[in-house]
Amino acid sequence: MTTTTLQDQPMPVRAKLAAAWTSFMFLYAYVDILNFYKPGTVADILDGRVFEFDISQTFSTSALALMAVPIFMVVLSVTLPARVARIANLAAAAIYVPVTVFNAAGGEWLVYYGLGIVLELVLLGLILQFARTWPSTAAVVPPAMNRVSAS
Repeated sequence: MTTTTLQDQPMPVRAKLAAAWTSFMFLYAYVDILNFYKPGTVADILDGRVFEFDISQTFSTSALALMAVPIFMVVLSVTLPARVARIANLAAAAIYVPVTVFNAAGGEWLVYYGLGIVLELVLLGLILQFARTWPSTAAVVPPAMNRVSAS
């Protein structure tokens, strides 16, 4: 009998980051979407309120801007130069940790929101870890640049 072993291909850090940001966005969206089933939520929205905020152009623009960052991080993680992508991922994930924790404020369904927040924080932690440990290589200096001029 012959057994085969699956090869565990190395995953590029850019793909890991894009996958983590994509997962973060799905989770963030589904926590909000499933919240519509909470009694009173749709009625509040129809009355022009979300949480403690009036639904307005300012509210909607702020919400869009807040979500645009992780959305863009999916594509920026795979297209920016490595050094810039690493810094952008570290900065964006670090900023979104307190943003994510803030979502617990005033939550009535603490188990539901708590689970969503914990899962989002796990993903942000992975993003920080992937970016922090981004593989690097030593710069090779051409031999001609190693010589000290004798003049």
